[in-house]
Amino acid sequence: MKKYQLITLFLFSVSMFAQKIDRKAVVTRHNVQITAIDTLASLTVGNGAFAFTVDATGLQTFPKKYENGIPLGTQSEWGWDSYKNTKGYKFSETLRDYKQYGRDISYTVQIKEPARRVEAVNWFRQNPHLLQLGNLGFEITKKDGTTAKPEDIKSIVQKLNLWSGEIESYFEVEGIPVTVLTASHQEKDAIGVKVKSDLLQLKRLKISLRIPFPTGDWADMGTQWEGKQDYKSTLVEKSKNEAVVTHIMDSISYHVNLMWKGNVQIKKNSDHYFVVEASNTNVLELSCLFALAEKKAANSSFAEIENSSIKGWEKFWKSGAAVDFSGSTDKRANELERRVILSQYLTKVQCTGKVPPQETGLTYNSWYGKPHLEMHWWHGVHFALWNRPELLEKSLPWYQKVFDKAKNIAKRQGFEGARWQKMTDPDGNESPSSVGSFLIWQQPHFITYAELIYRANPTNKTLNLYSERVFATADFMASFANYDAKNDRYVLGPGVIPAQERFKAMETFNPTYELAYWNWALKTAIEWKKKLNQKVPEKWETVLAKLSKLPVSDQVYLATESATDSYTNPEFKTDHPSVLGTFGMLPETSLLDKKIMKNTFDLVWKTWSWDKTWGWDFPMTAMSAARLQMPEKAIDALFMNVTTNTYLKNGHNYQAERLTLYLPGNGGLLTAVAMMCAGWDGSTEENPGFPKDGTWKVKSEGFKKMF
Repeated sequence: MKKYQLITLFLFSVSMFAQKIDRKAVVTRHNVQITAIDTLASLTVGNGAFAFTVDATGLQTFPKKYENGIPLGTQSEWGWDSYKNTKGYKFSETLRDYKQYGRDISYTVQIKEPARRVEAVNWFRQNPHLLQLGNLGFEITKKDGTTAKPEDIKSIVQKLNLWSGEIESYFEVEGIPVTVLTASHQEKDAIGVKVKSDLLQLKRLKISLRIPFPTGDWADMGTQWEGKQDYKSTLVEKSKNEAVVTHIMDSISYHVNLMWKGNVQIKKNSDHYFVVEASNTNVLELSCLFALAEKKAANSSFAEIENSSIKGWEKFWKSGAAVDFSGSTDKRANELERRVILSQYLTKVQCTGKVPPQETGLTYNSWYGKPHLEMHWWHGVHFALWNRPELLEKSLPWYQKVFDKAKNIAKRQGFEGARWQKMTDPDGNESPSSVGSFLIWQQPHFITYAELIYRANPTNKTLNLYSERVFATADFMASFANYDAKNDRYVLGPGVIPAQERFKAMETFNPTYELAYWNWALKTAIEWKKKLNQKVPEKWETVLAKLSKLPVSDQVYLATESATDSYTNPEFKTDHPSVLGTFGMLPETSLLDKKIMKNTFDLVWKTWSWDKTWGWDFPMTAMSAARLQMPEKAIDALFMNVTTNTYLKNGHNYQAERLTLYLPGNGGLLTAVAMMCAGWDGSTEENPGFPKDGTWKVKSEGFKKMF
């Protein structure tokens, strides 16, 4: 090699090295700092399938205080229970026939009468429900013998160390310091805690384990300490350094394994209430493992749990993509970086299990803890774009597990292929919903996931692994599209509710976003057939060729063809502006006119009721703005001053009092930022979603392009 070539190569290597992001510096400058009891600033440790959320003491000491903020939850993806079906309710009692496409089609909905069927609907909505497995908190006694209250906790200094996944807590009670270190094992459903305080030696600081009753309500904050159910919690094993509490419920039994270092006693206080007390020491190391009773799961020491957390989180942060906004003069840059870092932490902790997560992850129940499959797009797509496809792929075998049930839904309704569930449970059963049962935008999602995994690993092995489900998805889509002989076209609906849930199912047809999604997904499925040298079904090609055009009025896209008053009826300018997903979440399709899309964006931006939207609407809007070459608008969308676009100290996307965290918002933010950095198919500009006026300095690495 010639001398000048060596010099050039050396300079290139130096340049590349100089540009490499100092990931630890970027991550740790956003460590969360807490200096007071703030019920919206709870912190969480976990591993993606299990999470443990703590208050300012580093444990779950004041659950009632926090129940209306970010609750102090302990949840695992396996922790589901069903009340006994004492009245013998049948799923068929939740079904109602609707006239669709000239025939009766049954949907599971919320029926108003008769009473028996109403009860059946309620039972199937609330069962099974995800459990709060147990509350592990301090019992703190003051000098006068009374129990310390939140206002007695002073001099609080708490930090979430994002790089190691550990929470360091310091506080004082009547002038006596307490330090706490909390971490979660990255492969087991176990947390470890190390406590230092003279209060231990004084026997004024103990740790309690309380197992709450499930509420059976839409939400469960883990604070219901009494119930009518005949549950049992028994200390079944006891040794010098270990005890196991077995909790037996209606349809589940699980162990809570406690292991400690030092001179410790555990006592049963009452039915579901145990207390751990240290003697002759001012240091206590305790680990707590949750596991199904039939599983052989060994606990780990605190040191092992801490080591697992440190190694696991360092591996995570060093993997995949990264972005650094330091040096930007736009005052919003540091806040965007904070949201990005914390959203990565939260989605890793809450959304990387083997089952699609609920919208509130593993902190507290919303919708009884049940996953909403249309939201899995927001929970999971960003992992692939951040070059961590394995974290998305962990949940894809679940779709095989529930595949037969999805096929049975399609068969029951007279369609082909598989109709993917909406509001479901870990076994893929439908939940009655007068809205959810008519949604269809979750249907093409599986093709999105499979295509993202194929792009990460473009082999026949990947195609063969996912093709059966991809093709069954397309079979349903092609059969669901109804032929309109008068206009020689295929129509979606009536009998649909769009992603913008403001339209009546039996009056609605041809929603714009869903039409574009049908177009993209069928085209992608056809490409998969060709890659595998398989015959393309004629029906797919026919539907793709004759699918209805996107509905237009006055040179803007309507929300649906059936709603000609999309922008004049105030009700239709609320909820998700999913029409923007047509060219935001989705790429340019053969149905799209970008000029009309730009007109649509401008009208939505100016006239939408943004105070009546959800957390992922802002990233979706930013994605559309970026594709339309309006990077300034993309940034403005991410920072729209709306309550549902609030990001708390701990990074959670706050929505309202009843929904204090909303992980689709965090996932949406990460999806948008990935697209704004890496772009999409056909884009050539560096960091195309960021303004080029010099106010943004964006250093990014490792991102993958979106479709």
